[in-house]
Amino acid sequence: MVTGGSGSIGSAVVEKILSKPVHSVRVFDSSEDGLFKLKRKINDDSRLRTLLGDIRDRERVKMALNGVDLVIHTAAVKNIEVSEYNAAETCRVNVEGTINLVETAMQESVKRFMFISSDKAASYSTLYGATKFLGEKITVWASRISLNTVFGAVRFGNVFESCGNVFEVWYNESEAGRPLSVTHPDMKRYFWHLSEATDFIIRICEKMENGCIYVPKLKEYSILDLAKQHGGEIRIIGLRKGEKMREILFAEHEKVEEAEDFWVIRE
Repeated sequence: MVTGGSGSIGSAVVEKILSKPVHSVRVFDSSEDGLFKLKRKINDDSRLRTLLGDIRDRERVKMALNGVDLVIHTAAVKNIEVSEYNAAETCRVNVEGTINLVETAMQESVKRFMFISSDKAASYSTLYGATKFLGEKITVWASRISLNTVFGAVRFGNVFESCGNVFEVWYNESEAGRPLSVTHPDMKRYFWHLSEATDFIIRICEKMENGCIYVPKLKEYSILDLAKQHGGEIRIIGLRKGEKMREILFAEHEKVEEAEDFWVIRE
């Protein structure tokens, strides 16, 4: 089952899983429109199950997880401005919803549970980052007490093709004939492509160890340079509340092991 499975990352993960010999994939999402579009996009009625529901609804989560082997949890309130203005609702979805999924996964003896985190969880400065930090902690806590389920997390940066990102903002500004918004000329962020993120998630699902957080090695980009590549006039608008100049992939106190093209954080 993929939560938030009609979103940018979730839907790509669903397509990737369906390329493998699986019995079925359940997509759990609160967006009716998103599920409808996903169903139209992926022509696999025999294996694709679209489940309308909210991860805050414990009974619905329990029904959805019955008989599931693997959970990939991508559902979240992620927009920085929206989450800061809707703090209580963001916590209910990102934290309470994750607790519902983790505890129910243990009760239903799900074999593997992967939490999709963000580099904003490392030394967080925003509410969204704080909720992702708590999501990681909840997942690692579950790994210590679970008898049947392997719990792990993947922490990565921004995805070039994700909905609602800076490139979508710039596209809309360009279409409207407005200058491109950049918060600060020295702003830097980690990016990778959707196909890379999807491949990494599936690869780690197959090899993850209990209680580990996996962090891919990503390239850091200057936001100003990316805006210049997009073309057009640029407008500096100032930092948003809680926004950092640079993100980090892991905090100083975290024990990190290097492995291939990623790092592993262990307790």
